[in-house]
Amino acid sequence: MTPLAVLASGPRAQLFACSLRLGTQQTSLLQLHTRSSLATKNHYEVLVLGGGSGGISMAARMKRRVGAENVAIVEPSERHFYQPIWTLVGAGAKQLSASGRPTASVIPSGVEWIKARVVELNPDKNCVHTDSGKKISYKYLIIALGIQLDYEKIKGLPEGFDHPKIGSNYSVKTVEKTWKALQDFKEGNAIFTFPNTPVKCAGAPQKIMYLSEAYFRKTGKRSKANIIFNTSLGTIFGVKKYAAALQEIIQERNLTVNYKQNLIEVRADRQEAVFENLDKPGETQVISYEMLHVTPPMSSPDVLKTSPVVDAAGWVDVDKETLQHKKYPNVFGIGDCTNLPTSKTAAAVAAQSGILDRTISLIMKNQKPMKKYDGYTSCPLVTGYNRVILAEFDYNAQPLETFPFDQSRERLTMYLMKANLMPFLYWNMMLRGYWGGPAFLRKVFHLGMS
Repeated sequence: MTPLAVLASGPRAQLFACSLRLGTQQTSLLQLHTRSSLATKNHYEVLVLGGGSGGISMAARMKRRVGAENVAIVEPSERHFYQPIWTLVGAGAKQLSASGRPTASVIPSGVEWIKARVVELNPDKNCVHTDSGKKISYKYLIIALGIQLDYEKIKGLPEGFDHPKIGSNYSVKTVEKTWKALQDFKEGNAIFTFPNTPVKCAGAPQKIMYLSEAYFRKTGKRSKANIIFNTSLGTIFGVKKYAAALQEIIQERNLTVNYKQNLIEVRADRQEAVFENLDKPGETQVISYEMLHVTPPMSSPDVLKTSPVVDAAGWVDVDKETLQHKKYPNVFGIGDCTNLPTSKTAAAVAAQSGILDRTISLIMKNQKPMKKYDGYTSCPLVTGYNRVILAEFDYNAQPLETFPFDQSRERLTMYLMKANLMPFLYWNMMLRGYWGGPAFLRKVFHLGMS
């Protein structure tokens, strides 16, 4: 099925995108592959749990600190995905195949890949246990286990995805179903949801709404579509500057937003979604749909929920400035599995990786961590097939913008960055431990303006 072409106009924009694609192809050929060893060691100086963006980035950085032979990653998955691009996959603007690579190709050369799942953490004895029955000890532990998708907490899911008209951009198994539902839309309600839990990439549930609206306009179906965003939250976005910009778009495009509405059941055979009013617990509403995009409830991985390293809510309990564990000084956390009070995004992980690298290097020297994480995170709010509002902010929900212009405006340049530059940075710099976020760019631009 041919995806909808990105509507980027102008020779410079096309040349920019083309050069990035070429660069990605060329650099991928140079990527060194690492296979899991048949005879892994039982002890490592640095043990990384999780082979996602945080785990791979930190393994690359730790390799330079202590040597590849002293670092191992525990990760069961055969493929690694750049998940932020799934928003565009669900809208037909990118191919799913472009979002994934073999895990072996992204693990730093020489670093041990332990192809297993962690089933127990024992920080008091500095060891973990895997589902293969192996016990692995460590001197330093980095927890990067990500976030867990809990589709089953919605009645009727995940089996409801076997029916048409329903998709979800949050899973490799269901993201293409979103694009199919979008193409098959004829007339009626197009519903987009946001759950009553923490989520990764909190902007994604509404990004697909804006893209769907744009698709309906381009295919002549807009007048037949009633677009509804039912969110458990009480606001469209947590940062006032960007929320105001989004509210303008919502009004201009005649989108319906209902707050404090939580999806609790999907009756896929009847194309019905059931929502609970969080302001009036027990009060429910049944809405029929012609298209439904589900953002699932999420939680910390089950293995963490029962471990000693988490807080009362089940998230890895780390210092919000240094990312060092509050109880175990040789344990660290990064990314979605932590209780850091910032949005869970790949951009946040990039910024955290630079801070955590400095933190661990100083602790290895018996020195006090000095570099502090300010909560930087970023959400490229895709508002169309060639427009993005680039939201960047800190722990205090205050804008922390990189560029010397108003980032709350929709821009083609920011779309090109989201669609082409960011994947390039991810595969070729971040996963190799060379991208710690745009802080240095911010300094350059601000110095230039002063």
